[in-house]
Amino acid sequence: MSDATESARPQAAGRFPLLTPAELSDEQRAVYDSIAGPPRGNGVFTMIYDDGALAGPFNAMLFAPAIGNAVQALGAVLRFGGTLEGRLRELIICAISAELDSAYEWYAHSRVAVTVGIDATELEHLRNGSVPPTLSDTERAALDFTRALLRGTAVDDETHARVLGHIGHPGVAELSLLIGYYRMLAGLLAAGDVPAPGAEP
Repeated sequence: MSDATESARPQAAGRFPLLTPAELSDEQRAVYDSIAGPPRGNGVFTMIYDDGALAGPFNAMLFAPAIGNAVQALGAVLRFGGTLEGRLRELIICAISAELDSAYEWYAHSRVAVTVGIDATELEHLRNGSVPPTLSDTERAALDFTRALLRGTAVDDETHARVLGHIGHPGVAELSLLIGYYRMLAGLLAAGDVPAPGAEP
């Protein structure tokens, strides 16, 4: 579970005012309930503060509830209903978080990563933008594909062929959507200047 000090509402939580359940419209409350309930809820990272306000990108989603609901639903499917292995998924999310310097996403998914077998040394490599030497060929191909998408506007044929050979067209489609989703969240967090729980403003 999350550390108790992280679950307290921060004094400065970014540019989006933190909304408690009592402040929500019916439409916002439906989005809130979808986010706060299973399969998410408070797990190994804080996503609900002690007063009920949502942390990270989830609070921001409440300000555009129709779109926010679609976004949170996509995120839930990518995390809990996708076909990519958990370790591969979290390697990619952590790589995106590090590449885009997204403090909340790194805070959250470096914690999830530990639960799916990613160790501290591998996380340090990802944090520094290097490739952990312990990666499988599939993981290395997916990481190269991810960094190509993040650093440019195209993926070269060789990089695409390598990842395709490991995870096929369905896997490439899911991986691409995963990258796009967490890139979008990083943009939302950056626009809102949203810190990680416990971080200084």
